[in-house]
Amino acid sequence: MRPSILRRLLRRVAPTAALALVAAMLGATGAPPAAAAGGLQQVTGFGSNPGNLQMYEYAPASLPANAPLVVALHGCTQTANDYYTNSGWPKYADLWGFAVVFPQTTAANNALSCFGWFDPAEDGRGRGEAASIVQMVEYAKQRYGSDGRRVYVTGLSAGGGMTADLLAAYPDVFAGGSVASGLPAQCATSQAGASGCQTGPQKLTPAQWGDKVRAAHPGYAGPWPRVAIWQGSADYTVYPANATALRDQWTDVWGIGQTPSATDSLPGGTTRSVYDDTSGNPAVVTYSVSGMGHGLAVSPGSGAEQCGTTAAYFLNAICSTYHTGVFWGLDRDVPGGEQLPAPSGLHVTDVAADRVSLSWDAVAGADSYAVHRDGAGVAGTAGTTYTDTGLTAGTAYRYTVTAVDGSGTPGTASPQVTATTTGGAPARCFTATNYAQVAAGRAHTTGGHVYANGSDQDMGLYNVFVTHTLRESPTGYFVIADTGCAA
Repeated sequence: MRPSILRRLLRRVAPTAALALVAAMLGATGAPPAAAAGGLQQVTGFGSNPGNLQMYEYAPASLPANAPLVVALHGCTQTANDYYTNSGWPKYADLWGFAVVFPQTTAANNALSCFGWFDPAEDGRGRGEAASIVQMVEYAKQRYGSDGRRVYVTGLSAGGGMTADLLAAYPDVFAGGSVASGLPAQCATSQAGASGCQTGPQKLTPAQWGDKVRAAHPGYAGPWPRVAIWQGSADYTVYPANATALRDQWTDVWGIGQTPSATDSLPGGTTRSVYDDTSGNPAVVTYSVSGMGHGLAVSPGSGAEQCGTTAAYFLNAICSTYHTGVFWGLDRDVPGGEQLPAPSGLHVTDVAADRVSLSWDAVAGADSYAVHRDGAGVAGTAGTTYTDTGLTAGTAYRYTVTAVDGSGTPGTASPQVTATTTGGAPARCFTATNYAQVAAGRAHTTGGHVYANGSDQDMGLYNVFVTHTLRESPTGYFVIADTGCAA
């Protein structure tokens, strides 16, 4: 390809994967995307389709009415079939009972088949690709009798950027979203601004980021979608600063601040930080995968919490699809008839440095009970008490319980309770320049700014002229404490 042609093409494309761009330039054959295969079916005639997208869908056999609906958006250089094959969504659609829509864009829209998250003509309410995706949702709701209150959207990279834009433009359509290696809503409004967002979005305050969401659907006052944010710490295509901006944006929209309600560790070197709403339920959750590059986290295998296959931009670490589905509550929506009611009276009866004991009231018709810690199932028990062991001292844990009937169908989850184990290292405080905090391993740099380890709070420029106090508690988790740091 002549350099002049390449330069013209680069100006037409908003890159969301540097390596993918090289691959597209060197290895593209000009052939159309491979046809979807297996259980994935193409749908035509779903609407006026102003964004010129293709619609594919997957639904398990005997899908009940009022089941949830998930929309899954691929990344650049990918197809709907790539996402269907590798992401793990079909596994949980079968297991938990919901339909999945896989929109697909092509090189006719963008030379790298990227969704137009950076284009105001494509990502706004009632416009272009965003409008086409909502038409797919409406078609699927009619086709499957899906519950309009439980429609969710997820996406990778450019699909993640479009996911954030959809949540902002259509908060009345989507109850929740999951942005994987993606961008904050309305980060860029032109192709020229897209690359800048990828390597380091604007240094806006949480309120300024939140205003971008509020401006996408003026006058809307809630309820707002619940948002999961997935990011690899070694992603040098869409930098981790985007995850911080997404966290700031959606916590501000929810009005809950940027200090996590709880932080814990998951498989694959994943740190989960939970930001609860005013009722104590998770509204925003961030998942930082240590050492992972640009892609969607998967974990091949047959285990309940394993999913997906490894491929380009599908990276072996943790099954993000499972944890996203649990966060949305899809695991509590399994088909099978009338759900048992939520157990009442859940309370903490005892705590120690390594354990928490719980008790709750019996539910008529329950064969057993499932205990969830921080959104993930940890045990099943026939009785109405349970002691969770092997915990970390000085750590907060959140619990819910569901009743399970004789067919194995779980009912409605109980209200959440929080228990903090005793002991643990006392909080420590460190006052130093940003340069020294990074050198000491208490903070890290991204795009010329310094971020506290654990909380990812923005500390400002990476230099010796800015000084902050960091408070460490628990070990390895730092928050800015310039106004006072009680140890």
